[in-house]
Amino acid sequence: MKFRTKIGSVSLTAKIDYSTKIFAVGSCFAQNIAKKLYQAKFNIDFCPVGILFNPASIASTLTTFANEQSADRARIVSRAEQFVSLDVHSDLAEDSFDSAVEAVNSATALGNKLLSEAQCVIITFGTAWVYEHKATGKVVANCHKLPQSEFTRRRLSVAEIVEAFKPLLEGALRGKNVIFTLSPVRHIADGLAENSLSKATLRLAIAELCEQYDNADYFPAYEIVTDDLRDYRFYADDLVHPSAQAVEYIWEHFVASALSSTAQSLLPRVKKVVEAAAHRPISPQSEQYRLFCERYLQEALSISDVDFSEECAIFRRYSNKS
Repeated sequence: MKFRTKIGSVSLTAKIDYSTKIFAVGSCFAQNIAKKLYQAKFNIDFCPVGILFNPASIASTLTTFANEQSADRARIVSRAEQFVSLDVHSDLAEDSFDSAVEAVNSATALGNKLLSEAQCVIITFGTAWVYEHKATGKVVANCHKLPQSEFTRRRLSVAEIVEAFKPLLEGALRGKNVIFTLSPVRHIADGLAENSLSKATLRLAIAELCEQYDNADYFPAYEIVTDDLRDYRFYADDLVHPSAQAVEYIWEHFVASALSSTAQSLLPRVKKVVEAAAHRPISPQSEQYRLFCERYLQEALSISDVDFSEECAIFRRYSNKS
């Protein structure tokens, strides 16, 4: 008897190696994948302006990075005695207007560098619902708890999303491996019916982009949670975000789908080195721990494709190896 429908294996066109420079941008779920890649010692960076939920803001941010555009001063707003841009996450809030402008410009300069150097870009859409700032008529990345009366809420169309990403896939993202994902996080504040409509809109837009551009692929994180796992026990206590177990299951599928065979074979060895460096012994000065560190130092040095500089510094400290 079968009690669930398991998702089939997916093989993405271009594979990620340990030498691949990766840039992740999008919703909070994008951070989950980015964190897993970071913990596995891949060369990955997350968008320096923070979490971005909707495709319009993601496309606008990538365009700003590509052109290294200066901060739009008209988009800097004041809230709770701080200043922050409507185009970035609240983490970039500052105590003065000029500092907020500088924070956005610094993040943009870094974003330009990371995007231009990236060989793989992971883009995660969260919601098709957007808020337009009435004063500027532009979609905002974050409302920063400003009065709702200052915004107009609407849903992006499939065509709008596709048209926003065409110039990027033909420009700044051209020649890069682009992996689109759809966040399984449920935006229940929008309403369950509206959330379903939003996810369907995003999925259709991604399908069109992947059909039109050979360098674009789709990884089915959304379907893994909603169709394969399909149970509330795989959600966190808020019944909105995937549980740690669900994220781990998605990660296993991502490894099989997106990583090269060489990277996959290295993963268990990398995990052991990282865990060894994180180990805290009862007696750090013991001979047993010195030998432990010496063994894992040699193991780390034998894996030439992975940056173990932090781990090696720990092992050298206790193994007396210079």
